[in-house]
Amino acid sequence: MPVEVTWWGHATCTIEESGVRLLTDPLFARRLAHLRRRRGAVPPPEAAVADAVLVSHLHADHLHVPSLARLAPGTRLIAPAGAARAVPGLRRLGLRITEVRAGDTVEVGVLRVRAVPARHDGRRLPMGPHRTAALGYVVEGGARTYFAGDTGLFEGMAQAVGPVDVALLPVGGWGPRLGLGHLDAGRAAQALASLGALSAVPVHYGTYWPIGMDGVRPHEFHAPGEEFVRQAALLAPKAAVHLLGHGESVRLEAGR
Repeated sequence: MPVEVTWWGHATCTIEESGVRLLTDPLFARRLAHLRRRRGAVPPPEAAVADAVLVSHLHADHLHVPSLARLAPGTRLIAPAGAARAVPGLRRLGLRITEVRAGDTVEVGVLRVRAVPARHDGRRLPMGPHRTAALGYVVEGGARTYFAGDTGLFEGMAQAVGPVDVALLPVGGWGPRLGLGHLDAGRAAQALASLGALSAVPVHYGTYWPIGMDGVRPHEFHAPGEEFVRQAALLAPKAAVHLLGHGESVRLEAGR
């Protein structure tokens, strides 16, 4: 059974398989604090249609309460353990919140969603007494699709994630520098080689940029996707990389 991936920008994707729609880290804002959307239109209403939403961690560009408010009441929200306590506004949205830790699995229709570790500071910033681990997710159906969320490389990554067919990997960020716990294009290619996925979609780049910094190292905004294609060809030559524009989709078969 093929899986269809649509990239809406940043870390927001729709993963659709066997009639089940999953939405990752929805961010539907034109502006978020000091960031503005510089490429791609704000996703249309149909982007918020999902059977379940996967939230990787609590940073505001991944767990964005106003964007989650666009979901239909009763939509299932799968988030790291402690999310509802750290972000009280979640409970007012009328969503069915399921909190998970690495190793937990959740059934969504005929699909199985498995939470996996990530190397990233997952707490709610800039303040917050509650520390919550960042996660990635593997969606298992006819294909196994890995959504990494935000992560750096870490020892045992391939073993923790397990075999996957499709990898949605962050390759950049929203500013001219990446902090710890992130993948740039080169490290994302290393991750792809380690995971052994035969299909990859680069995400988390080329969407948001700090206001007033349009002329500061603009190549860092535009280039990570194409650089990932180049690096993946060297480090994971058997993998097909699908460089999507905002709102574009690709249909992938397991093992391809």
